[in-house]
Amino acid sequence: MLTYGVWNNKGGTGKTSLTFQAVCRYAELNPEKRILIIDICPQANLSELMLGGQANNGSVNLLQRHGMTPRCSIGGYFDARLPAPFSPPKFDAYSYITHVQPYNPAIPVNIDLVCGDPLLELQAIAMNTLANVDLPGVNTWLGVIDWLRDFMEQVKEDYDVTFIDTNPSFAMYTQIALSTADRLILPVMADDSSRRAIQNAFSLIYGVKLPSDVYEKYTFAKKLSDAKRTMPKVHLILKNRLTQFMGKASAFAAVLSGIDSDLRSLIKSNKELFTFGDPVDGIVDVRDFSTTGVVAFARGCPFAVMQTGRLTISGHRVQVKPEYRDQALEAIDAVVAKF
Repeated sequence: MLTYGVWNNKGGTGKTSLTFQAVCRYAELNPEKRILIIDICPQANLSELMLGGQANNGSVNLLQRHGMTPRCSIGGYFDARLPAPFSPPKFDAYSYITHVQPYNPAIPVNIDLVCGDPLLELQAIAMNTLANVDLPGVNTWLGVIDWLRDFMEQVKEDYDVTFIDTNPSFAMYTQIALSTADRLILPVMADDSSRRAIQNAFSLIYGVKLPSDVYEKYTFAKKLSDAKRTMPKVHLILKNRLTQFMGKASAFAAVLSGIDSDLRSLIKSNKELFTFGDPVDGIVDVRDFSTTGVVAFARGCPFAVMQTGRLTISGHRVQVKPEYRDQALEAIDAVVAKF
């Protein structure tokens, strides 16, 4: 089972909406593959989208899953792990998985979901405490880090590809997610903060270009390496919402060029961290989806099955032109082609 993690420690990069559209399109184009989405984000926006979006009871459906016994979410599973943090208790992973299409008929039938949960923020406090407990002969940090790995061990025969949506942080639950991923997808925007976010990502995950050697022994990479675990490899950089920034004489062209330059430098010095050797092979430019994206987000609707024309969203009439929907789908197809 191949696992993709989608992460950036900067918010507002369009990570969740890109993940939603790309995974749905991948599922549609590969109907023979079973796909699992794991939403490890306390906002649970991807789960709400999958379960119907704002306009189609996505929030209500998500709350219904949270109200089940056991709680049908990643938070429900982590609840089961808190009393036995360092060795897997008996649990049924499938009791935390939601088949999406009964809630949202627009979603391909071959997608299942582990819902996100606001409990993650509270659980992160307990996770950090447990991960730093001093127990003789026990790597407590690794015991907590392996929670998701234990979960996926139960379901690995039933899914071909897993996509993990993460929070724009480096909280303990984010580290649990990234330690499980084989490949990393980094969405960025054409601004200086996104360029810094790429540099920060490589410091946080891989321990590259740290401000001082004193930090090295504490890094995520060092801890995984000591445990003889592999690191996720960077597979895609998604430059998102480019038409929002790019004009005839764009002031952001230098930023975009700088991202490419930074990437070339990182590949040259740390090629083992990438699945590609040339930035051209690992970068996808994604246009701004504008009204088309807003409507899709509100309705929890993939572009491939999205209606066009005059539509009603939250009591307001908006227009989605067929050519704009087609352009949005074309952009997503360029992303999916890299999976």
